[in-house]
Amino acid sequence: MTVETDGGDPTVTAATAAPDATDAEEALIEEGEIAGDYLEQLLDVLDFDGDIDLDVEGDRAVVSIDGGKDLSKLVGRRGEVLDALQELTRLAVQQATGVRSRLMLDVAGWRAKRRSELSALGTEAAKRVLETGEREALSPMTPFERKIVHDAVAAFDGVVSESEGVEPNRRVVVLPA
Repeated sequence: MTVETDGGDPTVTAATAAPDATDAEEALIEEGEIAGDYLEQLLDVLDFDGDIDLDVEGDRAVVSIDGGKDLSKLVGRRGEVLDALQELTRLAVQQATGVRSRLMLDVAGWRAKRRSELSALGTEAAKRVLETGEREALSPMTPFERKIVHDAVAAFDGVVSESEGVEPNRRVVVLPA
């Protein structure tokens, strides 16, 4: 936007307004498409079959690979390969767009299943702490996993959760409020 003085000379140039929701969603769709192309090439190199699904959830692109045999190899033990693959995919998107990506990658529904398990774990821990009044420390988790547990605990009045420790042994602790 340009502001002009009485003489018609531009004197102040302001930055354009922040992108609206449509622009933000389009950027996330573009991230998903770039990630999908990258992952499709990777699957071809590995000679793996799989269907790639792109979606937008909230403020991040979500890419899922489903339907192929041997996809569990792309998940690895406790999701370690999946986490590494997600980071590589984020870097590929960043290289193409120049912007750090927050996209989430799921393979064979592993992350969705893990999210359900962790939510149930957080719920059960919150109930136990409410019942006993004793703090409960859970097993070490990744930041993704801890966030899900914190969200589940936050749904209960009378308990709070915090993270303690240092990676890779950082864990959620549920406490009476």
